[in-house]
Amino acid sequence: MTTILHLNSSGRRNGSASRQLSAALVEKLIAQNPGARVIERDAATDAEFLDEDWVVANFTQAEERSAQQGARLQYSQTLVEEVQVADIIVIGTPIYNFSISGALKAWIDQICRPGLTFRAEPDGFVGLLENKKVFLVVTSGGTEVNGPIDFATGYMLHILGFLGITDVTVIAADTMVMNPERALTRAMQQIDTAV
Repeated sequence: MTTILHLNSSGRRNGSASRQLSAALVEKLIAQNPGARVIERDAATDAEFLDEDWVVANFTQAEERSAQQGARLQYSQTLVEEVQVADIIVIGTPIYNFSISGALKAWIDQICRPGLTFRAEPDGFVGLLENKKVFLVVTSGGTEVNGPIDFATGYMLHILGFLGITDVTVIAADTMVMNPERALTRAMQQIDTAV
């Protein structure tokens, strides 16, 4: 059975292009994978930011952690397990101020765990989240995706690659302030081609 992780990160609940497009993409994936299990995660409402207790717990060996430290990492553990079991990951992200939202960055910080999603070796880091397909749905008002002031898409591709995920398809609905209907139509065409 295929497991799909659907992650939204837009601060908008209504009228969000990234939520609309990522939902349409997930629907197509379900149609292609009957019986697929879908895990819904909303970074915008579930965001939990790192603090000193989290950092200390994370860098304490698992067998040496106190019960309190284990509890502090439980939310992170849940997010890591969602990513680990997912065969397909759909990430919806608007570009805010030329980059990703704080909520999406918080989700990333929670899943980047040494020994779980990456490991350090003498020659560098090795990502442990292999054999996964990611669809990255990027929307923006005025920023051109992959343009010189888009610091969101490149970062997401880098962090996914760091974790071992290299099969990434970018779906873009950008510069929507100019012509939102055209941007959404182009993005839906990209979805139809990609799925």
